[in-house]
Amino acid sequence: MPALRLPPLSLYVHIPWCERKCPYCDFNSHQPEGELPEAAYVETLLADLDASLPWVQERELQSIFIGGGTPSLFSAAAISRLLHGVRQRVPLATDCEITLEANPGSAEASRFAGFAEAGVTRLSLGVQSFQQPQLEALGRVHNADQARAAVAMAQAAGFTRINIDLMHGLPGQAPDAALQDLETALDFGVTHLSWYQLTIEPNTAFYKRPPRLPDEDVLADIQSLGERRVAEAGFTNYEVSAYAQAGSQCRHNLNYWEFGDYIGIGAGAHGKITHPESNQILRTTKRRQPAGYLAASSSETQALTDAVRRGDFMLKALRLSAGFARGLYEERTGLAEASYLPIAGELAQKGLLIVDEERVATTDLGRRFLDTVVAAFI
Repeated sequence: MPALRLPPLSLYVHIPWCERKCPYCDFNSHQPEGELPEAAYVETLLADLDASLPWVQERELQSIFIGGGTPSLFSAAAISRLLHGVRQRVPLATDCEITLEANPGSAEASRFAGFAEAGVTRLSLGVQSFQQPQLEALGRVHNADQARAAVAMAQAAGFTRINIDLMHGLPGQAPDAALQDLETALDFGVTHLSWYQLTIEPNTAFYKRPPRLPDEDVLADIQSLGERRVAEAGFTNYEVSAYAQAGSQCRHNLNYWEFGDYIGIGAGAHGKITHPESNQILRTTKRRQPAGYLAASSSETQALTDAVRRGDFMLKALRLSAGFARGLYEERTGLAEASYLPIAGELAQKGLLIVDEERVATTDLGRRFLDTVVAAFI
């Protein structure tokens, strides 16, 4: 049995409130009833982290990601208290990347300078579209002017690492409109884009009342034209829906995809923790409802079976365009290569995977049918 090694460690913080629930959203997000309980929630997050400290195992945090929900609804002072509390409890790597998700609403944008002062180094803006009809179709609370203003305000606040979240394949969207959103983002000079197709998920308003989406031919045109355009602008499609210029990849997400460890704190947060001594990998889950989490932030833990380890690793690592180094599988799962190589070989014969002496990665065809590729390992 290969030795299970302790991987890099990240911290995920979930802030579950949004001004309004978007009709396409299936994340753990909730509209607040009255004033946000900032102070109580930050206190609970830090108590949650205190209980999670045995999982650190003398590691430094390589990244922190504050997601939601809409974390930018919290004041800069609250984010500062949170990050100060984290630093008091866990050592941070000198180059630790700290990301905060933000919406372009005017109230949130006014806090950007404060977030930077609090120690946030990377801002991820949930723009989705720069065009008013598309924003209205998506039920977004910000408008097109606010979307543009938010990017400019983030840059003025000193952020050099900015991600713009954009959706394509929106209701009634033609390729020209999708490309225009990309052009607007590129005009700002940002170095990272999350660009992904709108999908209709269960337990959403769109699932109950589906909008009319572009047909498959239009979606294919949007995808191919968009990928060509961002490549011309110097971006690499390093992960299924993530595009970055050299050196600007999201470090936190890379740790996910490379099957690193992460402590998850906050309502509904998930984590993954490795224990080499006991040869265990644990999945952790926190209470989903904010009121329940505020009352008790304890974790549920589940040890991953060998089959789940293999499936989870492939689900994540094969999202990366570069795939994974052969040795990483044994290091991060504690399983022998023989547990996946026969399946990988069959997929390679079908033209879906590349398997050489150093790496395993999807082919162009495999990326188009990634769900099928991953399902073979589950």
